[in-house]
Amino acid sequence: MRVLGLSSGTSHDGIDAALVSFTATPGGDELRARLLHHATTAYEPAVRAAIRKALPPGKVRLGDVCALDTRLGQAFAGAATAALDAAGAADLVCSHGQTLFHAATDGTLQLGQPAWIAERTGLPVVADVRIRDVAAGGQGAPLVPVLDLMLLAGRAGRWGAVNLGGIANLTVAVPGEVCAYDTGPGNALVDAAALAVTGEPYDRGGALAAGGTVRTELLDRLLVEPYYARTPPKSTGKELFSAAYLEGAGGYPPADLLATLTELTAVTVADEVRRHRLDHLLLSGGGVHNRTLLARLAAHAPGVTLVRSEEVGLPADAKEAVLFALIGWLTWHGLPGAVPAATGARGPRVVGAITPGAEALRLPTPLATLPRRLTME
Repeated sequence: MRVLGLSSGTSHDGIDAALVSFTATPGGDELRARLLHHATTAYEPAVRAAIRKALPPGKVRLGDVCALDTRLGQAFAGAATAALDAAGAADLVCSHGQTLFHAATDGTLQLGQPAWIAERTGLPVVADVRIRDVAAGGQGAPLVPVLDLMLLAGRAGRWGAVNLGGIANLTVAVPGEVCAYDTGPGNALVDAAALAVTGEPYDRGGALAAGGTVRTELLDRLLVEPYYARTPPKSTGKELFSAAYLEGAGGYPPADLLATLTELTAVTVADEVRRHRLDHLLLSGGGVHNRTLLARLAAHAPGVTLVRSEEVGLPADAKEAVLFALIGWLTWHGLPGAVPAATGARGPRVVGAITPGAEALRLPTPLATLPRRLTME
């Protein structure tokens, strides 16, 4: 089965698309996946500006939210058709959409109306994949453990996985100790500061931070954030770690500010890696391109082998789109797409809502068990 996964993360810079062919082995213990195509479609500047304006702490009218839902739905439909034109047909689309708000106690909101995708492609679309877990008492995040645990199944050692997106999340894949949660900011604060002080959307390669000095008084003040002391399951987003979070952090040279915020991400991730006594860490997300961040993470997690996800056959920039392709496949086959040990839900749930395509909706007979292992071919 060929599933097109669509995702736009907390960096809100564009739409990642991954077309994945899935084949379940006889007996269903292993799921084999082949990445057929991966591409990123940048948001038009006006759309990205509208997203940035709508994100907390911004104030928007309901009409603006409705219009943005439509514009994002059309943008996701365009990214889907571009991927299908480039790589061939698919059987299903799974679209995460663009998160505008996420606070499990108050719900979670992803925009990008899936009807536009279904209408443009003629394919059924799985979307709105977080809210069912929230309704079951979970955080609705992180969802990536369903992929991480299948990728890392059976490996020797104490493995974990970190996705360095706008928000950083950790999956502990040690048998008997499985958990996952957001550790805090990944690129969110670094990107916000880079935009504010340089006009660029991010610190390319960590070059600016590399030339700066970590200001310990600022770092210590940031580390007092109560989120870090909360007990998992927990999740966070730009509702907390937005540009407004940096108010009062002005007055520092730009390089020093970027160095300190990069150090904050490295310290908060490494603290959790050490807490779980991990010795291997699978890395993905946009942060893997920040050489300064990776160097600081390595310094704070000595003895931990850092492994980029490419080494297990999964391009680091494609991981989230592949995740949602996997979630689409799971939902289509009646299998849970969230891990209760990660989200805190009362139990596993089939996630998402399905928008029919051009043909009548015909679901296969649900599978009895979740594949234990995923192999990227």
